[in-house]
Amino acid sequence: MARCFPFVIWIIWLLAISRAYAQGELNCTVRINTPQLQQTDRRVFDQLEVSLRDFLNNTKWTNDVYEPEERIKCNFILTIRSELGNNTFEGELAVQSVRPVYGSTYESPMLSHLDKQIVFQYEQNQPIQFQPDVNDNPILPSLFAFYAYIILALDYDSFSLFGGDPYLLLAQQIVTNIQNTPGNPGPGWRPDEGGGNRNRYWLIENLLNPRVRPFRFAMYTYHRKGLDLLTSDVNAAKTNILQALEEIDKVNTAYFNSMIVQLFANAKKDEIVEMWKVGERSQKERVQQIMIRVDPANMPRYREIGL
Repeated sequence: MARCFPFVIWIIWLLAISRAYAQGELNCTVRINTPQLQQTDRRVFDQLEVSLRDFLNNTKWTNDVYEPEERIKCNFILTIRSELGNNTFEGELAVQSVRPVYGSTYESPMLSHLDKQIVFQYEQNQPIQFQPDVNDNPILPSLFAFYAYIILALDYDSFSLFGGDPYLLLAQQIVTNIQNTPGNPGPGWRPDEGGGNRNRYWLIENLLNPRVRPFRFAMYTYHRKGLDLLTSDVNAAKTNILQALEEIDKVNTAYFNSMIVQLFANAKKDEIVEMWKVGERSQKERVQQIMIRVDPANMPRYREIGL
């Protein structure tokens, strides 16, 4: 028995390591709401909720190694609005993610998006699997994989200049594959279906469009040279953040009414207002002008910056 003991310890160590590496880059919560459920047993969606959470959190989405505390926090809320028959459901998906800010406990919102046009099929006990090198993945895992890659791309862009490129290309490939799948994949995957210019097609189109490339440069400046510097050099940090907002304003002019600029405003409006309630008058005035121009629907909120 004594000779077996080191072997047992070795096996336990290997199992612990394998479990650690089985965890992916995301630290997601998943919730499924069924306010109008009539036919399908709620337990089907309870099972789906667990399956989707395991799928998102245990999939290795990149080749990088993440420590547990480095995993990207995100939240998915799927609301089922109706049952269309044949195990087909229609609803909406809220997707949120945050990024830690260096030297603080603050987490900056990166994505806050409501996809209002979700249609998918699901049967109880159906596995949730996605294979990037396969062209005909089911819609449901493809949908969640698409947003997983968007979350990763935005996060990587905030830490390294255009670091999100590989994940944007993977998200684009999902859209292309679904467009080429026979039959009707449901709304949101083509330019003229589901949400006008606010669907999945336009989200990835915006992020890869040359006219929007300065936006991605601005995301790096805003986070790495701005927020991450706030605890050590407030003046330099806010100067860099204003520079990033100037670039976003230019993108809004070059590609008016682009989806990605609106997504930025949705995620950052409260952060920007609170950040600039204190600051130089000239900078506050310029921030207010930019944000009212790119996000006029929230003008009263930006007025709270004051002058």
